[in-house]
Amino acid sequence: MHIHILGVCGAFMGGLAQLAREDGHRVSGCDSETYPPMSDELRNAGIELIEGYDPRQTCLSPDLFVIGNAISRGNPLLEAILDRDLPYVSGPQWLSEHILRGRWVLGVAGTHGKTTTASMLAWILEKAGLSPGFLIGGVPLDFAVSARLGSSPFFVIEADEYDTAFSDKRSKFIHYRPKTLILNNLEFDHADIFSDLAAIERQFHHLIRTLPASGLIVSNRHDASLERVLAEGLWTPVEYFDDPKGIHLTGDDTDGSLILHDGKATVALENWGLFGEHNRKNAAAALLAARHAGVPLKDGLTALACFRNVKRRLEVYGEARGITVYDDFAHHPTAIAATLAGLRRKVGSERIIAVLEPRSNTMKLGIMKDQLAASLEAADLVFCHAANLGWDAAAALSPLGARSTISDDLENLIDCIVAAAQTGDHVIIMSNGGFGGIHARLLAVLENQPATPAR
Repeated sequence: MHIHILGVCGAFMGGLAQLAREDGHRVSGCDSETYPPMSDELRNAGIELIEGYDPRQTCLSPDLFVIGNAISRGNPLLEAILDRDLPYVSGPQWLSEHILRGRWVLGVAGTHGKTTTASMLAWILEKAGLSPGFLIGGVPLDFAVSARLGSSPFFVIEADEYDTAFSDKRSKFIHYRPKTLILNNLEFDHADIFSDLAAIERQFHHLIRTLPASGLIVSNRHDASLERVLAEGLWTPVEYFDDPKGIHLTGDDTDGSLILHDGKATVALENWGLFGEHNRKNAAAALLAARHAGVPLKDGLTALACFRNVKRRLEVYGEARGITVYDDFAHHPTAIAATLAGLRRKVGSERIIAVLEPRSNTMKLGIMKDQLAASLEAADLVFCHAANLGWDAAAALSPLGARSTISDDLENLIDCIVAAAQTGDHVIIMSNGGFGGIHARLLAVLENQPATPAR
């Protein structure tokens, strides 16, 4: 089958393209911006890429067009497909019908932690010899790819609540039909498509309705929204990953320890490479989900000892002048606060400089602006790139006082960061996009400046 994918360079659609190619299909695709690293990953997989959405792409005559959810009515290629009554399907539906059917799907859902938890779960299954397939919205360092078919029935997928396509406004995860489901947490997000938290909870309820009685839900007992979802109807057993009387993880960020409590005994792991309470919860959820697939808890914990995390999750990007620069995907106030809290526990009293790009649709709309200053409280200095915002970033961050600097000019922002940075500082750059290549540009400027000793 020849499929042509619209929006092929997105994280989900790019992963789907690689799965389809690995499954033996001819795959081509188009996007408005075909740029590295996804463009390189796709070309290396033998996928034909076309820049833009010229309607003449219909002349490729694929067996099927697969439409990404970034494609809206008015897109010239989509309009040509509809006018000519050509066959099309959404990405999630194609995935469900051609890749997931007949497999043991392990879904990871929630507002935060999906990518990290899914990567942990896939790695635990891999180390247990189960060779899972997976489709993850990031690149796990242990696999170096975001998607693969695998050679067993098990398939791990990041179960996103965002809508499916222009023609299907259900959440993508409705199509996946998981047998094992992790529910990490649930907050209001995606304000461009959901009117309120209740609308998102309704989609999660619809997801719960798709699970079999032989399945398992691994949930967060201390999340009120998830408890409301489960109270709406439940046909599948539930285990909690943060139950003080059951499975939970504790540890110390300063010495890298991780301790598994299973209600009967404790098992210690001394070389845990991640830090932060949020990552311990992610790990506990992954351990329980893997146990449902047949992996004992102790074996799962052993696998986590060598788990190397995911690209763009507090990833050290580089170092210059004794200043460490990190890349992180955090873009929601809860995720920002959790990331900074974890880094603070790790670095102690050393200075943290937070550099933020409010880029997600929800952040651009200003829905979360009143929570932003509090989420950045753990940082010593805050720099915010405020271009293309419909709200006043300076007003939103005013509770931080002189600690915050706002600029809509990226070069100016870099100059301000360089002027403020001192030897021993930790600069964490937070965005769900490329942020204008600020990471490399900042390091290049730092390397050409004399070191500024800590004061």
